[in-house]
Order: sequence, then C-alpha cells, then structure tokens
Amino acid sequence: MNVRLLLASGAALGAIALAAPASAQSAPAADEAAQTEGEGGIIVTARRQSETLAEVPASVTVFTAETLAKTGVQRADEFIQLTPGVTIVTGTAEAGDTQINIRGINGARDAESSVALVVDGILKTNTAQLNQNQGTLRQVEILKGPQGALYGRNAAAGAIVMQTLKPGDRLEGGVLVRAAQDNTYLANGYISTPVGESAGLVLSGNYSTTDGFFRNRFLGNSKTVDDQEVWGVDGRFVAEIGPDTEVDVKARYAKLSGASINFNASFHLVNFAAFNPAFFEDVNKHPFAYYSNIRPTNDQTTFETSAKIEHKFEGATLTAWVLYSDVDQSLTADGTSADFARFTFPGATPASVAAANACAASTLQLAGFPLNQPTFIGTSPVPFIFNPATGSTFGAYSPTTCDGTQFQSRQQKDISGEIRLSSNGDGPINWQVGTYYLHIDREVGVSIGADLGRGIIPRLYNAPGTDNPTTQLYNDGFKTDVYAVFAAADGDLTDRLNLSVAGRYDIEDRQVRSLVPAVRDPITGGPINPGQAVVGGVVQPIGPQSETFKQFQPKISLRYELTDDINFYGNWGVGFKSGGFNNQGSAAIVNSAFNQFIGTNVLINDKYRKEVSSAFEAGVKGSFLDGKVNFDLAGYYTSVEDMQFFEFFVGGFGLLRVVSNIDKVEVYGGELNLNAEIVKGWSVFASGNVTGSEIKQNASRPGTVGNKSPYTSDYTINLGTQLDLPVTDSVDFVTRADYRITGPTWFHTLQNDTNPTLFTGLLPTSTVALPASFGLADYSVAQRDTFAVMDLRVGFEGETWSVIAYADNLFNEKYLNEVITAVEFGGSFISPGGRQRFGVELGYKF
Repeated sequence: MNVRLLLASGAALGAIALAAPASAQSAPAADEAAQTEGEGGIIVTARRQSETLAEVPASVTVFTAETLAKTGVQRADEFIQLTPGVTIVTGTAEAGDTQINIRGINGARDAESSVALVVDGILKTNTAQLNQNQGTLRQVEILKGPQGALYGRNAAAGAIVMQTLKPGDRLEGGVLVRAAQDNTYLANGYISTPVGESAGLVLSGNYSTTDGFFRNRFLGNSKTVDDQEVWGVDGRFVAEIGPDTEVDVKARYAKLSGASINFNASFHLVNFAAFNPAFFEDVNKHPFAYYSNIRPTNDQTTFETSAKIEHKFEGATLTAWVLYSDVDQSLTADGTSADFARFTFPGATPASVAAANACAASTLQLAGFPLNQPTFIGTSPVPFIFNPATGSTFGAYSPTTCDGTQFQSRQQKDISGEIRLSSNGDGPINWQVGTYYLHIDREVGVSIGADLGRGIIPRLYNAPGTDNPTTQLYNDGFKTDVYAVFAAADGDLTDRLNLSVAGRYDIEDRQVRSLVPAVRDPITGGPINPGQAVVGGVVQPIGPQSETFKQFQPKISLRYELTDDINFYGNWGVGFKSGGFNNQGSAAIVNSAFNQFIGTNVLINDKYRKEVSSAFEAGVKGSFLDGKVNFDLAGYYTSVEDMQFFEFFVGGFGLLRVVSNIDKVEVYGGELNLNAEIVKGWSVFASGNVTGSEIKQNASRPGTVGNKSPYTSDYTINLGTQLDLPVTDSVDFVTRADYRITGPTWFHTLQNDTNPTLFTGLLPTSTVALPASFGLADYSVAQRDTFAVMDLRVGFEGETWSVIAYADNLFNEKYLNEVITAVEFGGSFISPGGRQRFGVELGYKF
C-alpha cells in the first residue's frame, strides 16, 4: 500500500508539468456569475447552503459550466471518469444498472445506491436515474465520504449534487450536435425564456443513438450487442409569488431502447486447462465475440415531476418539495445454463421433452460452429463431461436453444417530500432543521424460460404449452416507507476555527410479498420457485415478510484557516444503507444447488442486513501564487459493518441475483488534487488517489478474510490540460486532453482463492469419472488489470458557436468494464469497456 501511495502521489506531482483531469477548482466562466461572488471563488451547495468551495471542510470535486462545456460531459459516467477516487460500472447488464464506488464504498447491484443524487435541491431515490441525462447542466459537485447526515440513508459513500439551468430574465438557448463512428449521433437543445415579469421557463431535449462497438456473429454480424437509442424532454418553470416566495416546478420524460447483457463468459477451471488451456483464462486477455441466438433487448421508461417552494421570512427560509418518480425497465436475453443440462435431457412433461428436442435439433444443426474457446458445439447436446466423444461445452449465451431464455423486469414508483427551515446566512450560526418522507412501490421479477426456437414472450410467467414456457420465476412486490428528521449547524468558534455538526435519524419500514403463482416447473416438475413448499402434493405460496431498519447518522466537521489562502479540515461521519429483501426463494436455491450438492458453505439469506460505516477524513486545501495554483490533499479511513455485496449464481436452475453482507471491511487511503494556470489561457491539472482495503470478517464466505473490498480500484490517476488561446478578436483555439489511469480492481470477495464449483459435484458421476477436486476453480485470473484511457478535444470557439473534433479512447485501450464472478459456475461474466471513437461536435448558443 505504501509503495502504491508513493507511486501514485509521485505521478500526480510529476504530472503537473504535463497536464491532468477536470479538477473542480478551475476558474469559473463568465456565464457562471450566479455561482460566484467576488474573490470568493466557486460557490457550492455541498452542505445544502451556498458557500465557497474553500469553506467546505471536506474533499469536493466541482465541475463548473465551463469545465462541463470544455470536456463535453453529458452524464455521470463521463464526469466520474474525471474524478479521483471514484469509479463507475454502468450499462453492462441494463441501462439502469449503475454502481458508483467512492473510496472503496460500492453500491451493490439490486440494493440501494451508496451515492445520493441531488438535482436542483431535490433528492432522487431510484438508482436507475444515476446515469440519465438530467437536463441542461450548469454545475456538478461530487462529495466524498458519508453524507447521510444531510442527504439520508443512500449517501453512505458520498453525494452527487447537480444544478441545471434556471430561467432568467432574458431569452437564451443553445443546441449541440455530434456525429461519430458506429452511427453514433447526439443532439441536445434548450431554450430559456421569461414568462411575464416574474417567471421563466426552460425547455430541454436530448437524443442519442449508436450501433455500438460490437456485433453478434451468429445473427449475421447484427448490431445487437451494445446498440442503444435514448431520447428525453424536460421542463422547468420558476416563478416568484411576491417578493419573498419562489415556486420551482419540473417534469421529465425519457425513453431508452437497446441491447442488454453485454457479457462473455470466461472460465477459471485450472485443472480443465489440461484438456484446453482456454478453460483457465485471464479475463484481461479474453477476445470478445458474441454468438447468442436471442437478440437481447433493454427498455427503460422514466417519468418524474417535482415541485419546490421557497419562502424567505425575516430570519429564516422555509423550503418544501415533493417528487414523484416512475421508472419501468425490462430486458430479454439468452440464458446461461446449457452446460448444466437444464434443457438437455427429456423428462416426464411435454415442456421438458419439447425443450430437449429443440436443444438437440439446434445442436445438431450447429455442430462445429466456431465459438470462443474453450466452448464448442458437438453433435450431441450432452455436456462433454458426460459425453467426451460428441458432447458440447456451450458456455453462456450460446447460439443453440440449450441455454434457455431470461426476462427481467423492475418497476418502481416512489413519492417523496421534504420540509426544511434554514437560516438566511446573515447570523453568526448557520443552521437548518427538517423532516423527510419517502414511499417506494417496487416490483422485481426474474424469469427463466425454455427456448423452443420461437423467441421470448416478454412476460414474467408464460404457462406450459406456450412458445416460451416459464421454468423458474422470482417475482416480488416491495413496499418501503422512510421517515427521517435532520438538523445541522455551523459557526465560528474563533476568527479562524469553524465547527459544523449535523445529524439525521432514519426509520425505514420494508415489506415484501411473493407474486409467484403456486404452480409447478414444467421442466423438473418441482415448484417454479425453490422457496415454495409442497404440502400434500400442492405447491404452497411464499409468505410475506417485513422488517424495520433504523439508524442515526451524525457528522462533525472542523475547519481551521491557517492563512487567508490555506485551510486545514477534518470530519467524521456515519453512513447508512438500509437492509432489505432478496427475491424470495434465493436462500433455498443456494442451499440446495451449492451447499448441499457440492459442499460449499455460502451464507445467503432472503433478508440482508443494513450497512453502517464510520468514516474519518483530514486534509488541507488552498491556493498560492495569487490563486494560480490550487491544491487539496486528504487522507481517509472508513470502517464498514455489514457491507452489502452483489452475488451472481449460475447453475442448472438458471441464474440468481442476490445481495449478501460482508461483516466487516476497513478502507483507507489518500488523495491529492492539483491544478495550475501556467499562463493566461493554459491550465494543467493532476490528481491521484490510492485506496487500500481489507475484509476483516465475512460469514458469507469465511475464506475471503484478508482480501480487498470488491469493486475498489487500488488507485486512480488523472492527468490533463486545457488550452484556450485567441486566434482573432472573436475566435479562440481550444483543446482539452484528459488521461485517466485506473489501477487493478477485484470485483469479488474471492480473489487469489480457489473454490468448489458445480463441476466438483458433477465430475465424480461423469463419464470421465474424475475426482471432485478436479472441478476446483482458481480466481487469481479474475482481477481487472490497470488500464489507461486518453480523451482529446480540439477545435475553435466563437462568441456563439463552436466546432470541435474529439476522440474518445484515443489510443484504443482494450479494457474491461466489469467482471462479475459467478464463483460456483467456475468462471466470470466479463463486459468490455468502450473502444476508440472519433467524432465531430457543433454547438450554437444565443
């Protein structure tokens, strides 16, 4: 850890002579006058009050309107790549599947986010909205460390605070269009206009489309792997009702359609490599190719509307808001279970016979079809360990029907509101008190179906005899009610010492009820959900469950003004993520398919526990050389109890997504940010973050103690430069370069470890009759390697127009977006990162 810290810090320091990322403290542009005040610098709302960035006693990265424009940033995945100590995984499985990791704290897939999203002062609660276009952005602030004292139970790792364009007293507008390779196009536009003397309206629209980087070879090199089309419209109406009252009403609608499950399978069966070396594969060396016989789809529809009112009294301001959100998303895709024979052997039911016959016919037809090694299609659909002569190794997402189908859906409606009373900032103490309420209605379903060669019926349950009969179903309805009260205050203890205290108490009532019908699996004859009991030959429904999770989240911060330009700061806070429920039946299938069959000791419950973290941060920030050089140096330590972690299980039963708990994790590290104006018009930036971590306890997988926190990169280094030089009195030459290095990353708690797999249980009964130990998997090859990506923008700007040529991933770095290790499957599901793309951008504003 100390070596990495030395290397990363040295690289960041040395890079100031070269360039670096979009550090937040660049000088504000002229159109940001509303966000600055004299020499105070950038104005932020990180603590839900307006103050200069220098006054905030924490590490905060800010992207001003100028920086957003110069970098071309549109969404969260783009500005997060410019932020030290923060990484993101998004869009690998589906569009709404976004996980942000800040300093070792990760948002687990299928649980609540660890990062609060706040747009124009309103807290959003659906994780599917994290990487959506939020309107015409004017500023983005990324807060690191627990922010629950101010923003609630989903801010354990930090918060993203966005400000969009607020209508003014004059007509203005703009349009931005892009065209790039792979039929990639983007168009954004907005218009802001006054309405009468005391009101204004902003209307924005966005559209983007791409064929993606990859093609499905089996489906005629079709553009069906990572293609996507997105459009959205939003409006904001702001009106003054008298001299002291303002109303702010917003609405947004967005639609996405495209592909899903952008994964290949990679095997880690070390002993199988004696038959074919590709059975033991380094995930970083995998050659991506796609052969699914099912065209994967992903659909997402978002509607939200909010209203906020603010009234200024003589000594305080009352702010109240309400938000309604409705996000529906679904995906269809090929299945994963061909190698475990779910749809291979004929059974006693017509559906199992039909599935087996379809599998056999497609296998015979495609025998010898070239696939990614070590997968192959023999003349028999029987797995090769039972038929070495003519059997097959399909892998996942094969061109045959033998792996079945999957349909997943997630529908969430929520309504939330807050009432807050705060000081006006003109007294010796700034304070705020308030209350918050949230109600969530969520339905989640995962359906596994038989592929009879007639496509997917996008429903959670399809009866036997249909074209796509359901053979396993998880389907639950979740209801959540959250109640919270909060308060905060800060003031000067001396002329140079400032103290801030804040606290929030959350009560979260959660309920779950199974929506799975009491029917039998047409393939196996057992219950269609493993959690269902059979009494007297009759399948019984799964009963409802409920639980209440409570947590107090305090935060204390100190800031000491060493000089007018340098501040020391320190803070401590508690973060909280509510516990919840997995799809009912999850624990039963893990116990029967793994613990009982292959002798593992994996602890999965239908209910997962709340996550609580305690975090310390200390640092120094400031400027010198008359503000030409700015810096922020911080160190941090976080202890996490019951860290929530996503587990993915694959087997003959199909697939299973669950949340487990890691009992105790420690995270620690350091971060350095530098930016400097070399000469007028030329700025350079540099930042580096190093994070160390260790799993201290893990009852779910005891053998992982001593390993690192999953989804946490060892380090990140950002380097970049920005040049803005006049060519004529009205035209500037502009260029921006951003270089990001992301260090090694483990995505699972198992790391340099071995583990039994389903092959451990199958081999002793197979034709080859190898010992169970032959089926062990070695996961030392499942770590993502260090990778570096360069983005470049070069062009010209006038007073109202711009022409920019850009390159994303200029050097075409091949890297992985995500590695989802399915431990008992014996491998990982890996997703590639974006490849090289060149384009041109035209902008106009008035």
